[in-house]
Formats: sequence, C-alpha cells, structure tokens
Amino acid sequence: MTAVSEFRPGLEGVPATLSSISFVDGQRGVLEYRGISIEQLAQRGSFLETAYLLIWGHLPTQQELTEFEHEIRYHRRIKFRIRDMMKCFPDSGHPMDALQASAAALGLFYSRRALDDPEYIRAAVVRLLAKIPTMVAAFQLIRKGNDPIQPRDELDYAANFLYMLTEREPDPIAARIFDICLTLHAEHTINASTFSAMVTASTLTDPYAVVASAVGTLAGPLHGGANEEVLDMLEAIGSVENVEPYLDHCIATKTRIMGFGHRVYKVKDPRAVILQNLAEQLFDLFGHDPYYEIAVAVEKAAAERLSHKGIYPNVDFYSGLVYRKLGIPSDLFTPVFAIARVAGWLAHWKEQLNENRIFRPTQIYTGSHNLDYTPIAERDPEIESD
Repeated sequence: MTAVSEFRPGLEGVPATLSSISFVDGQRGVLEYRGISIEQLAQRGSFLETAYLLIWGHLPTQQELTEFEHEIRYHRRIKFRIRDMMKCFPDSGHPMDALQASAAALGLFYSRRALDDPEYIRAAVVRLLAKIPTMVAAFQLIRKGNDPIQPRDELDYAANFLYMLTEREPDPIAARIFDICLTLHAEHTINASTFSAMVTASTLTDPYAVVASAVGTLAGPLHGGANEEVLDMLEAIGSVENVEPYLDHCIATKTRIMGFGHRVYKVKDPRAVILQNLAEQLFDLFGHDPYYEIAVAVEKAAAERLSHKGIYPNVDFYSGLVYRKLGIPSDLFTPVFAIARVAGWLAHWKEQLNENRIFRPTQIYTGSHNLDYTPIAERDPEIESD
C-alpha cells in the first residue's frame, strides 16, 4: 500500500487517541458517556453531574456533587477587567468571537500551567465551567447597551444562565429542559473542536488556551453553527407546502440540507430524538412554534429521499427550535453549545495529561522539486531590468 492510498481527507476514520470518555455507535444510534446511555443521563441526571462523570470518570456521590456544585456557584462571577474588556468589543461582533477572546483572557488571571498539580486542575475545571456561561450572558447584555447582571447563587446551573441572559427567573420546567440540552451537548468523542482542544493541549499549554482553541473550531458552520442555519432554512421554506419542492431543489443542486447528515450516525441522531421530545414539551407548555410543523415535514420528506444514504436529522436539527422557545437569540446557539461542550473538552484534556505526546502528523507532499530561484526582475515579463 502506498502512502498516497493511505491518505484520508479530514482524517476520517483515523484513530487519534485511546479514550474511555464516550462511545458512539453510528449504525445503531447509540451514545454513551462513560458507559451510561445518553437517554439515562438526560432523564435522570443533571448537567453538572454529567460533567463530573465525564471529567473524573465516575458518577459523584451526593457529597461530591454538593461540593462540586458549591464550587461552581462560588466561581460564577468574572473579573471586572474581563467585563470591561468585553465592553470594548463591537456590538456587531459574533458572540462566538467574543467568547473565544474572553476564554483566552481567563488565562491571564489564572494560568500557572501547573499541570502536575491536582488542585490546579480542579480549579481550572471549576472556573471554566462556572465562568463560560457568565461570559456568554454578559456579552449578550453588553451588546444591547446594558450592564451584565450578577449570578444568583440560589439558582442552579441552567436556571442561573437563563436568568443572567433574560434578566428574569425562568420557569422551572424550562430550566430543566435547558439542563438536559446541556447534557446532550456535553461530549461526543473526537469531533473537530475536541481534536482541536487535544492538539492544543498536547503542547502542555494552559487549559484556558485549550478551551479558547476549541471555541474557535466550534464556531464554524460545519460544526457548531448549523443549528442557527437550520432556523434560516425553515424560514426560507416558509410553509409545509414548500417543503418537498425545496428539498428536491437542494438534492438536484447538491445543496446541503442544514441539520441533516453526520460523519458517524447513519440513523437518526439519538440526541435529535430527545431534543424533538423536549421541543414538543416546550410547545405544550408555552405555545406552538410554526417552524416545528415545517421541521417535521422536512424530516419526513428527507427520509423518503435520503434515508437510503444514511442521512437523517442530527443534533442541530431540533436544538435551535428548543433554544428559540427558551428565548435564546439564534446567534447564541453555538455559544450555548460551547457552554456544554466545555465539559467534554476538559475531560479529554485531563485524560490526555496522563500520557501526553505532542501531536505531529505527517503529510504527503504534492509540490515540485529542484526549481531554480528566479530574480525578481525576471518574474514578470512586463517588468524590464535596468
């Protein structure tokens, strides 16, 4: 086998690490965190309980969870200098860019790179999980011309974020649904942003730079930005009657159908199944969303046309409808994704520290050899030398 035949664009299917954090079976639609199904965690657990499981490898005892939750509450506030820095960001800037800059800035205050110190590792985990939601909510209020509001210690993780974002205490059921959403997005093996985090972490830089690197990768529409574009697609379709012509046009012109298809899943994403159910619960409680009927029709029509290719709804297809009903602006969908995925990034960071080796992949060179240097006066035939 030649080197060229071994090349796989995007490193598809190439193992990058040994990990016990999460497992995906794309043929059967299975997702497990540390061996526990996503369905059980969504139904019975909480996001912080799930984050603890991912990062420390086991479900916490009641005392461990209580202490962890207390630490998170204590560290929710951000330095006023970070808040003032965010006030200098342009109002038109995308929240993901603001989040990347703010996450990196945390390293200026807390980075010691004491990666052999368990206390430093725990403190970094707590600070990132605690402060990322605060920074997302703060930028949302700042870009509207308002001062950010302080976290409320008596509110749990999900409810506190919605409170900081909307300036009103959320309905308990809405907060619980949002907490489940965070659990669903917390981890998903070696996706693009997690691989980015691992590459950055392999240099033994600080965890704040690791998370900032992953945030930058998540910002792309082929990764975390698709749920925002799903709503744009549903708006463009406009009505159930337009669904089939729209899909037929997309298929004929090979235009991507947002929220469909996955590099791993060849059946409906198990997270999409749960998110669809959550969307229906929200609509029953707080009113119908006309986009939902269009989305259901898109899924049905797409199944008739694309199921033989293993193309089904992924996690992004219904998540935007859930976030929209929770009052989250569409350009905050990906930052919300990041709030959850910090848990997975940190789990892989911590796991990799146990046996780290800097990433240094090779390449297959396709350029020329033995070319001569051409003097600058001879490189353009229209330029004559003196």
